[in-house]
Amino acid sequence: MRLLMVAYQRGDADAAAALVRRLTPPLARYIATPRMPASDLEDVVQDCWMRIHRSRHTYCREQPLLPWIFAIARHTKLDAWRRRRFRASKEQLADVLPERAAAGVWGQAPYPDALTLLEKLPESQREVVLMLKVSGMTVEEVARAHSSTSGAIKQKAHRAYTRLRELIQKETQR
Repeated sequence: MRLLMVAYQRGDADAAAALVRRLTPPLARYIATPRMPASDLEDVVQDCWMRIHRSRHTYCREQPLLPWIFAIARHTKLDAWRRRRFRASKEQLADVLPERAAAGVWGQAPYPDALTLLEKLPESQREVVLMLKVSGMTVEEVARAHSSTSGAIKQKAHRAYTRLRELIQKETQR
């Protein structure tokens, strides 16, 4: 994928299209949250690609691509969350709640229990689990994307897995 990015930096439209095809599903899975409507997810993913496009000249070809991409995705996700939170603070409650988006939209997991359990983790632990297990990134790549150390990422992952085990045991005892 690095070669595609280098070609994209040089203006190759086919390389850009190939990157978008390959990376949009993992980006969407990373950005998605159970409470995010599908239309917002599409907007945030598109915003992420716009940011990648505008900053493509900053990518260093000697570095791995995924940490660079997911660092941009992380900031895009945080900015979108802040915008939604601000918007929600200005909105008034409705008498009728909107229906929940259908499962399977943009690659969301069809298992609401897994999403519910992940939602109970702190945001930083949830991001690490998603990047490691859903996006398939290495510990080093996640560390670069978070501007952190490998040890800190391993610790977050371990704490997240421990908490998930506790939550699963709690759910199965019901």
